[in-house]
Amino acid sequence: MRAARLEAIRTLALREVAKPRPGPGELLVRVEAVGICGSDRHMFKGEYPTALPVTLGHEFCGIVAEVGEGVSRFRGGERVTGDPNIACGWCARCREGRPNLCDKLTAIGVFRDGGFADCVIVPEGQAYGLPGDLDPLHGAFCEPLACCLHGLDVARIQPGDSVAVLGGGVIGLLMVQLAARAGARRIAMVTRQPVRRAVAISLGATEAIDPADEPVAALRDAVGGGADVVLECAGVPETFVQGLRMARRGGAFVLFGVMPAGVAVPVVPFDLLVNELRIESAWLNPFTHQRAADMVAAGTLELDRLISRTIGLDDVPGVVGAPAAAGDIKVIAVP
Repeated sequence: MRAARLEAIRTLALREVAKPRPGPGELLVRVEAVGICGSDRHMFKGEYPTALPVTLGHEFCGIVAEVGEGVSRFRGGERVTGDPNIACGWCARCREGRPNLCDKLTAIGVFRDGGFADCVIVPEGQAYGLPGDLDPLHGAFCEPLACCLHGLDVARIQPGDSVAVLGGGVIGLLMVQLAARAGARRIAMVTRQPVRRAVAISLGATEAIDPADEPVAALRDAVGGGADVVLECAGVPETFVQGLRMARRGGAFVLFGVMPAGVAVPVVPFDLLVNELRIESAWLNPFTHQRAADMVAAGTLELDRLISRTIGLDDVPGVVGAPAAAGDIKVIAVP
């Protein structure tokens, strides 16, 4: 079968590899759709820890092609989404109900071979059923949506809140929709690309701000003195610093975007102290993948507007290895 293999830093190539066989408790899933994530680009550039060599791709859905010994919930032929993040279940963090912080966490498409391939192995416990008539392109949104749901859980948006979303990629645009569903009164999208600002407005944002135009002052003017909740979804040092200044006194700042490992940003501790900001981060998708699968199955969110284009597996190395094209929101590979 074909697989897009990260063989070394900045070396990603489509290879012919042996088709895997499911072991006990595992499924062989024929991949129907797999999203390209900003984290894939970080891994390509060596900015995010990963195994080498490894098949990338952690946002996938597909059809169960084979089942291993002991599998009880699937027989074959079902459409599933895979939660890529596999916790050990017994370390201190797992026992306290925080599997996303597992000491031995491993992930499909990061440390285990992933979905940029014709087939992928998925442990039965990581697979969640999807309707047979669901568009597979929508199924590829389950993983990023699950992470966004955890971000919203951390943010604790209340009805009537004002929310600033920094970053107009697929994560930011999902957050706009989720914030609206949470009852936010004002939602300001801050992103450079005019196309993404327009999409944000169409999905429920009440303001769209160009960060080239003094974004902190513009945001404060738009929502009346600062946002109740700031969601940093860009993974850029500049937006981290700006986001702290965009929160109102007593507000919340949630770090969600992934910056390269080792990057530091300047902060002013005194400002954080006297403004009593709640600063938190949201990592991965603990206990949210089923919720995401249910929302996708129900058609709760607008997803078609977020799909920029589909590509074949042959195109994956070139797309992952290059900066996101202007106007792209979500590129999905269809093996």
